[in-house]
Amino acid sequence: MPALTLRDVLALDPVRAAEPELLAGEAALDRPVRWVHSSEVYEGANFLDGGELLLTNGFGLTDADEDTRRRYVRELAARGAAGLAVEIGRSLPAMPAEVTDEARRLGLPLLALRRVVPFVRITEAANRAIVARGLSGRTTVRPWGDDHTAALLADLADGQALNQPEVEARSALAGFHPGPGARLVGVSIHGTRDVGTVDRAARSLGGTVLRAAFPGDVLALVAVLPGAGARSGAGSGAKTVRDPVRAVQDAFRTAAAPGLTVAVGHAVDAGGWLRWSETLRAARTTLELALTVPPPEPNAPQGPQVTSSRALALERELTRGGVDANHDRLTRLVQHTLGPLLAWEAAHPSDLVRTLEIHLRNGCSPTRTASLLHIGRQSLYQRLERIESLLGLEIDDPDLLGELLTAACAHRVVRGTTGAGTGVGLRTVA
Repeated sequence: MPALTLRDVLALDPVRAAEPELLAGEAALDRPVRWVHSSEVYEGANFLDGGELLLTNGFGLTDADEDTRRRYVRELAARGAAGLAVEIGRSLPAMPAEVTDEARRLGLPLLALRRVVPFVRITEAANRAIVARGLSGRTTVRPWGDDHTAALLADLADGQALNQPEVEARSALAGFHPGPGARLVGVSIHGTRDVGTVDRAARSLGGTVLRAAFPGDVLALVAVLPGAGARSGAGSGAKTVRDPVRAVQDAFRTAAAPGLTVAVGHAVDAGGWLRWSETLRAARTTLELALTVPPPEPNAPQGPQVTSSRALALERELTRGGVDANHDRLTRLVQHTLGPLLAWEAAHPSDLVRTLEIHLRNGCSPTRTASLLHIGRQSLYQRLERIESLLGLEIDDPDLLGELLTAACAHRVVRGTTGAGTGVGLRTVA
């Protein structure tokens, strides 16, 4: 499909509402328009790459002399601008004759906008049409074909080279409008292609969502509005925790069916497509780890498995670049730090390494550790004493906590991926 032309832009409702009058450049109405910008700086030509229609209220031309106005038009033409549209009536009572004369001499389309229409309405309509036209004409062999929402999510998750105006226009085309102050959280779901799970979770959060089904998972960006956090504690002493990640996890624990695996990325501000990309990539990497590496603690007997990028932050760091690339390094780390425990477990039925990791992950709380392991506190104390005796150290020494927890996690990563027989190869991109 051919690109959007200046003639097409003039036919858009917000542009027609501005009552445009073409003063110059009639022969160039069929040139393509790559983008529509607004600028009140009369040196705006410096920011153009070519093919743009520039909107201005003319404020920068009001007090300029004739030579400056002519130079402005020449610079726009030299940069390959598709045209110049000037609002007449507020800052600029009438189009300066030298601007019209220079535009006619150079063949640059010059529009006088006789009625005031907010430029944001014109740019949104025009750029949305430009993106839609471009996507409709794009040849693709991707399995999602003409699904523009899926294409946008895939581009973001794959880290494609995008720009902010394109992402904004494509998300608007998909009906995704995060509210003021919204935080965005990437979500990746395995075990279904039903996007209804995401829709139910988003409704419970009161926000909007961008989601699509892919061959391997459902991918989504969920907008969490301010104040959608969970309640912490109980009774009158409870306090509101404005934690969008926790809110999204809680929503999916209710919305997702048993057997599904849901991975949640970190929360990001709505501004900036790179942040959108980061949380989606974190969600996908976390999902791969959740499906490949056994969790340190047993899952709930019923319901979906819901985890987050921060819950698996250590696993993600250890596998950055892929398990294959890190396998030997992780194996050496485990042997160096936990060798005596591994030797003991090879000769005696025990669960010392797992006990150590759960204990460290839960702040070295005997009550919490014993409960998660489903053993009595006395049995736990015996295990901890055995661990300290074999390693020759005190496991609650603050200087050792990081090393011990990293090694225990690395042991689970290596053991899980090797035992799965997958040949590893995780796409750790976050």
